[in-house]
Amino acid sequence: MKLELGLFYVKDVVLGDRTSFENGILTVDKKGLTDHLLEDARIKEVSLDVARPGEEVRIIPVKDVIEPRVKVSGKGTVFPGFLGKPLTAGEGRTHVLKGMAVVTCGRIVGFQEGIIDMSGPGAEYTPYSKLVNLVVIANPVEGLTQHEHEEAIRLAGLKAASFVAKCVKDKVPEEVRTYETKPFPAAIAEYPYLPKVAYVYQLQSQGLLHDTYVYGVDAKKIIPTLIYPTELMDGAIVSGNCVSACDKNTTYVHMNNPVIEELYRRHGEDINFVGVIITNENVTLADKERSSDYTAKLVEYLGLDGVIITEEGFGNPDTDLIMNCRKIEEKGVKTVLITDEYAGRDGASQSLADADPRADAVVTSGNANEVIVLPPMKKIIGLVDTATLIAGGSQKSLREDGSIEIEIQAITGATSEVGFTKLSAVTY
Repeated sequence: MKLELGLFYVKDVVLGDRTSFENGILTVDKKGLTDHLLEDARIKEVSLDVARPGEEVRIIPVKDVIEPRVKVSGKGTVFPGFLGKPLTAGEGRTHVLKGMAVVTCGRIVGFQEGIIDMSGPGAEYTPYSKLVNLVVIANPVEGLTQHEHEEAIRLAGLKAASFVAKCVKDKVPEEVRTYETKPFPAAIAEYPYLPKVAYVYQLQSQGLLHDTYVYGVDAKKIIPTLIYPTELMDGAIVSGNCVSACDKNTTYVHMNNPVIEELYRRHGEDINFVGVIITNENVTLADKERSSDYTAKLVEYLGLDGVIITEEGFGNPDTDLIMNCRKIEEKGVKTVLITDEYAGRDGASQSLADADPRADAVVTSGNANEVIVLPPMKKIIGLVDTATLIAGGSQKSLREDGSIEIEIQAITGATSEVGFTKLSAVTY
C-alpha cells in the first residue's frame, strides 16, 4: 500500500470570516467552524482560540490533539468510521497542514486530561508546544453521561481538523513524502537479506474512558491483527482516551507515530519493515492471555526476526507489555520495548508493574512521577482549577500566584511510550 502525504507548512493561524491557506497563514472561518460544531446537539457552546510557540499561554485541560488532514485521492476519508464509511485507508494522496494542530479543551471529562504550556519549563516536556495550536473549547449540555461527553468532544476535534484541512485539498503542496509497504511476499522478495521487523502497537482499551478506536470500533472488541502503517496516517486509529496525559497517544501521535517514521527511514538499509500488528490492553487475565497469544502467533506466522513493542498507559497495561515480550521471545524473535516508568517521586519505586528476564532491551522515556513547577502564565485557555483534579496533581498543586506544582504525568505528551524516541541504537 502506497500513500503520498502532501505537506503545507503552517507559520501562523488566525481567526477570520473564511477558511483559506496563503503564504503559510491559515485563516479559519470562526463563525463557520463554530456553527459546524454546534450542529451536534450535545454541545452547548464553542469558542476558538490560538496558542503559538513561545507565548505565555497554558492550555488546560487538554482532551486530544489532532493534525488536520484531507483525502485527495484514494478510498474513503480521513478518520474513516467517524467522518465517513469505514473503508480501508492508507493509499492515494492525503494533504496535511504541518506545524499546527487542533487541540480540544473545555469542561473536564475524566480526571486524566492534561496541560500544554507554550513556553517555560513545561513546554520542554511536550512536543505540542512547538506547534501553532487551534484550540477548540467545547462544553456539553447538562445531563450527559461522561461517555457521551467524551464522544461529543472527540468528534468535535475530528470535525474541526477536517473543516480546516479542506482548504488545501486542491492546492499544490510544498513537499510530498511517499510511504509504501508492499504485500508480504513482495516485501520479503525485495530485501531477502535484511532482518524482517514489525511494530507491535498496543492500544489503550481498558474502558472507563480509557478507549481507542480502530475504524470507529472500540479496540477492546478487536483481536490482534495486521494493519498497513499508512492506514494510521489517514486516521484509521483515533484516541478516545482520558488516560494520564503523559501516557496518552493522542490522535496526532497515531497519525505521526515516530516509531513508524523511524522504521520507514531504516527500511531497506538495515531492516525490512514489513508492517504493524495492532493489539489491545484489556483488563481481564483471559483477555490478556488471548491477545498476547494471538500477537505472538502472528509474529511467528510472519517469520519475523524482531519487533518493537510500545504500550499506552501504565500499571495494568504493563502486564500486556511483558506478556507480549515473553511470548514473542519464546518464539525466538527478538523484542525491544518502549515504555515510560512510574518509579515514584524519588525514583526508588518499582518502575513497571510487571517484569521478566526476557525484557532485556528496553527504551525508557522517563519517570512520570517526577515533579515539576510550572510558572504562572499570562493567558489561560480553559479551566486552570482543573490542575487540582487531573492525574499528577493534588489539592495543593495550584498556587496563589498561578504557578502549578505537579507531576510530569499531567503534561500532554510528556513521556508518551510511543514517545518521539529515535531507535538508532536498536539492532537485530
